[in-house]
Formats: sequence, structure tokens, C-alpha cells
Amino acid sequence: MKVVVLGGLGLQGRAALVDLSRSADVDEIICADANLDGWNAFSGTFDSTKIVPLRIDATSPEALLSVLEQGVDVAIDLLPLTFMLNIFEAAIKAKVPLVSTNYAHSLHHLHAQAEAAGITLMPECGLDPGIDLIIYGHAVKQFDEVSVLKSYGGGIPEKSACDNPLNYKVTWNWDMVLRSTKRDSFFIRNGHRLIVSAAEQHEKCNIHNISVPGIGELEAIPNGDAVAYTDLLGITETIQETGRYALRWPGWCDFWRPLKKLGFLSSDLLNVSGCQVSPHDFLVSLIEPQIQFQEGEKDIVILQNIFEGKKAGKKKRLVANLLIERDLETGLFAMNMGVSYPTTIVAQMIVRGEITRRGLLSPVLDIPHDSFMAELSKRGIKINYEMTDLN
Repeated sequence: MKVVVLGGLGLQGRAALVDLSRSADVDEIICADANLDGWNAFSGTFDSTKIVPLRIDATSPEALLSVLEQGVDVAIDLLPLTFMLNIFEAAIKAKVPLVSTNYAHSLHHLHAQAEAAGITLMPECGLDPGIDLIIYGHAVKQFDEVSVLKSYGGGIPEKSACDNPLNYKVTWNWDMVLRSTKRDSFFIRNGHRLIVSAAEQHEKCNIHNISVPGIGELEAIPNGDAVAYTDLLGITETIQETGRYALRWPGWCDFWRPLKKLGFLSSDLLNVSGCQVSPHDFLVSLIEPQIQFQEGEKDIVILQNIFEGKKAGKKKRLVANLLIERDLETGLFAMNMGVSYPTTIVAQMIVRGEITRRGLLSPVLDIPHDSFMAELSKRGIKINYEMTDLN
């Protein structure tokens, strides 16, 4: 099996390379990245003999097509969102299956093209979205009727590493972290569809705290389109409450609320002493270097999905919990593993024929739960399911 990892020297890409290099089914891996400066230092930390580094310009459709046409069996996209459409279109043209961690909302028009090309495209296949969506597909089958579906997910530094005003450190793209605070969220409460605008995301009326065993109180912030997934599952008619929330240490919203009102997250260009710069880009450059993990510090990834409904006439609640900590031996962050391992697992499932449907697919419906979770467990990541009766 020959696999290309686009963005192979990024934080998530490195974890994908390590995992693929351990697989007996994988013979060759192309590590494609715009910047290969860190390759020599990184490749010496594990058995990298299967990996071929390749410099690539992801802004060029021709360059993407060129790498995909090198006898590749499957591609993994771990590049920033801005390159997504180029990558998916190149995969269709090259007739190479593709797994990506990015949201699929702008890709639905590609389904027929992928189907005609005879390939599988699997976006939203990371941590959140990704593992949580596979849990969705499994959990709703445990009920005759679902009335509540709430999803919480986030990556945070361990408490001892909280040494800055944000109580946050970077384990993925900081620019994308900021961008995630600028999208509307779609909910159902008391059976009615609601929208929480990006401008109101951090308002006190829209946030709440949850208690995570072994971690403590965390802030839950509206983040994402929950209704899109209940629609996909065909359960929206019975849903009384659904929402997707990002988790942070308390104080996150107090920090961003005034800055957002003052326009610090705006992407509009300002003239600053003759230079054109946006407040958003300024914050990326200013803050990112100050919120890096130090050696020996751990990050923690948390997923909690809550389902309520009826089974055989009885009201029940199913809670699925996931907790990952940084592996200090390999240096891989919990976020790196949580995001990249689903892509490597599903990429291999596609090539082995365990996923046969063609077109633009979704982890909600199209990834076999049991075999996926078995592979995740082999990598030390386990989901805890607990079903209880409700009065």
C-alpha cells in the first residue's frame, strides 16, 4: 500500500507518518509538505525507512495532481482548510481515494464527480469532527427514538501548564483556532431550531460549564452545526435538544468577548503605519509564539457525547467519553494522535476494501464502528460507553 500524507511535517501530519510507518500493510509513504526543513531532525526519532519526503506547493492544482499520480493508493489531507477544494478536485482527477479532517459543508457538489470517478472521499475524519461522528452513528442505533444529542470536544493544556492569560496552548493550527471562533452555530432547543451567531458565541447567555471526571469544570462554547448531523441521521423530527460545543478552561470567553466586540478578530485590512494588516493576522503572529508547549508539558483531549431517548418504551441516557493525554515518550500531542489516527485507520480501511461505497461520504454513516474502534484501541485510545436509565 502506498500512501501520501499532504502536510506530513505539520503537527498532525507527523503523527500520521509515525502511525503509518508502523503498519505492516503500508509499504511506502510520501511525506508531502511545502517546507521540509524539519525532516532530518524528525526522521531520526523513529523508523522512517518507508517514508519519502517531497516538497510540494499545495496552491498548485498541477503539483497536487502530480503527487497523486505517483502510484498512490490513498491520500491523507492534513493541510489547512484553504487548500481543501484544490486537494479534493485533484483526488477526483487522479482517481485516488482521499481522507481529510476538514468539514465537508462546501464539498457536497463533488459527490457525483467522486462517484463517477469510482473513488471514496471521506472528509470530517479527524477527532472533532471525526471520532465523535462515528460515535453518533453507533449511538443512535441503541435507541428507538433519540430526543437529545449533545457533543462536547476540545484540547486543553494540563492544569500545571496553564501559565498564560488564555489557559491555552497550541496543538494545532492557531490561525484555525481563531477562525473557529468566527462561524455561526446551529442548535435545537425545546424542539426549535436556533442560530448562535459568531458575534454572540462568547456571550454569557450562550455558554455553560460541564464537569469532566478527572479534569474538573470546563467552559462549553457553541461551535458548529449540530442540526446538519441530526438531519443526516434522520432523527431531527424527534430531537428536543442538540448542540456542538468546544471545551476550554474557564475564562476563555471572558478573554475573547471584549476583544471580539472591539474587532480584534476581524479579517478586514487596516492601514498600520503604511502596512496593510488585519487584526486577525496580527493576533496570529503576536500570540502563537507565546502559547507553545514546553518539554514535559502535556495536552489533554476530551470528547463527551450525550444521547437521550427511548428504548423499548424506557427513557435512557448513553454517555460516550474519550480522554487522551500527550505521549511524552514520542513527544506526540494528544491532539496529534486524536486527529491523525482516524485518518490513517480509515485510509487503510478504504484500500483494504472495508469501506466500499463511492462518492463523498461521512463518518456518521460510512465508517464501520466496531472495526474502527478496535483499531483505535490498538493505538491506546478507547471510548467508554455508559448507558443508564432515566426516571
